[in-house]
Amino acid sequence: MVISDMDRRRYVQLLGLGGAVSLAGCSDDAPGAERNESSTVGDGSQSASQTDSVADALTLATATTAHDSGLLGELTPGFEDRFDVRLKTIVRGTGGALRTARDGDCDVVLVHARPLEDPFLREGHGVNRRTVMVNDFLVVGPPDDPAGAAGRDPVESFAAIAESEATFLSRGDRSGTHIRERRLWDEAGVDPSGAWYRETGQGMGNTLTTAEQSGAYTLTDRGTFLTVSDGDALAVHVERGIDDPPPLLRNEYAVIPVNPARHDVAHSLALAYVGYLTGVGQSRIESFRVGGERAFRPLGASPEPDFQQYVPRDWRE
Repeated sequence: MVISDMDRRRYVQLLGLGGAVSLAGCSDDAPGAERNESSTVGDGSQSASQTDSVADALTLATATTAHDSGLLGELTPGFEDRFDVRLKTIVRGTGGALRTARDGDCDVVLVHARPLEDPFLREGHGVNRRTVMVNDFLVVGPPDDPAGAAGRDPVESFAAIAESEATFLSRGDRSGTHIRERRLWDEAGVDPSGAWYRETGQGMGNTLTTAEQSGAYTLTDRGTFLTVSDGDALAVHVERGIDDPPPLLRNEYAVIPVNPARHDVAHSLALAYVGYLTGVGQSRIESFRVGGERAFRPLGASPEPDFQQYVPRDWRE
């Protein structure tokens, strides 16, 4: 039996409601399962199992951090009102979001891992990538800092955690945060293993909660940390600020429409979403606060065009 893109999309959305959005073994999907009590496939107020047709909605596959921080909750109503359309959201790690797009099960992705985005673009699965915003990664852990990680650069911090064998929680899910974590271990010359290194296989919010409960270190994005942390159980040991974070801590988000030549997607609406995030949505990103603190810095608008944002970083004419 041949399954059309539209039938497959409906199937994925229905699966998402049960917390089992699990395509082709993507471990990235576990975090989506935890939050689907409010129909994370959707806008939180209406279930994707209702009789909406795919054609009158835009399906976004998004990184968990954009969702867990609460930012999407601020951005979505403005987009839906402006374009009179419903935004359905599939929450996964970046790796899982890009897999969803490769399979034609969403129209657009919001992701934050250039090492995964570049092959996606190079292979023709996505078009018209646009940078949206940036924040920073933080190394957080128990306030008494048994590894002595505080005040170091991120690579030295990771090396100190490994040397002390203090408990470290990895998301282990091919998310943008996990990809950056693995890069930091590589830079530190460490192949993490043993009882001290544990993978949660969950989203950023749940990983932070587990770190709080177990007194563990972890790598997190600023937005989710501000939203989830109670301020006492975990302390920030390494940060360089959101205005100009160094490359190893810089966390850049991009929006990428799925290639309409590959799949039957709502391409016009996807381009409208790109325009919204890089246009009027920039002011909403700038004003978004968690506990009075800025969680993201908008990047979409610039007087000088940055053509490298559209293509893989190693692209040459």
